[in-house]
Amino acid sequence: MGKETRHKLPMPGVPRRAKGALACAAAFAATAIALPIAPSGAQTIEELNSRIAGAEQEAASLGAAIEARSAELADAQYEAVMAAQREAELSAVLARGQEREAELEAQVATARAELQAAKARLQRGLDVLADRLVAIYRNGVADETLLLLNADGFDDLATRAEFLRRIEEADANLVARVRALRDDVASKLEAVEKAEAQAAAFNERIASARAQIAAVRADAEAQAAALEAARQRQQAALASLQSQVSDWTSEVQRLEQISAEQAQQTVGGWFGDWAIPEGIVMCESGGNFSAVNPSSGAGGAYQILPSTWRLYGGQGLPQNASPSEQSRIAAQIWADSGSAAWVCAG
Repeated sequence: MGKETRHKLPMPGVPRRAKGALACAAAFAATAIALPIAPSGAQTIEELNSRIAGAEQEAASLGAAIEARSAELADAQYEAVMAAQREAELSAVLARGQEREAELEAQVATARAELQAAKARLQRGLDVLADRLVAIYRNGVADETLLLLNADGFDDLATRAEFLRRIEEADANLVARVRALRDDVASKLEAVEKAEAQAAAFNERIASARAQIAAVRADAEAQAAALEAARQRQQAALASLQSQVSDWTSEVQRLEQISAEQAQQTVGGWFGDWAIPEGIVMCESGGNFSAVNPSSGAGGAYQILPSTWRLYGGQGLPQNASPSEQSRIAAQIWADSGSAAWVCAG
């Protein structure tokens, strides 16, 4: 008892002999009823309520984040759907373009075959024309006047004139056919090459556009997947947080519902048969009502200093008083000073 420096007495193992006056203990118990009753290491109601408030704030933030993430996810999914639709449209256009290109390739093949035939006809025409020119070069051009004057009669003259006309017409037709074939071959070749180039360029543009939109769709789908994964993690964290809040709320309710009787039983467990907590008594004197500290002079089971003993109306020395008297005065000291009056309590 008292905060003077002194040595604690050994614990002689003296049995507890007195019930003591527990007026102060009862007052302390009444005060303890209003306090959170929790085992050692457990959280108090105030701590739990603080945790609940923090968790609810965090849950609100998570809820807002999930809502924002859901909006982003909806946008990404919409973009992916739109890109997929556009990709499908371009794929259809490309398919039609490829069909058109195949048709043009078939036309090109046909045109090339016709071109080869026209070239063959042209070559034959050129050969005939060359032969005609060679013949003219070798034989010279017939003198029309002599040819007509040497005719034997009118019929022979008419025949000779018709012959000359046909020769001239044949020569003119041969030249015209050669020119027409040449122009036709050149025109068909140009048209075929132009159509083929246009088809290839068109399909190349469509394929490039489809590749671009496919990349956009892939990016949108990847973003949507990442957003969905993040949202699921946030939802899992929110569910875990809500579960914790529920557990903490239940614990608060349980602690708040502890009855006064349970509180008194708990306090009674602390005090045992003593006016102050039993652990302090055992530390101070081992429960020996006759114990005396030779250094400070504190005596009795509660190790009360003689000056304090007299201040609270004690007669003689505390170690000589009855157990009930020692407990009565110890209870009064506890009511005034609490554990601060005992070295073992600090």
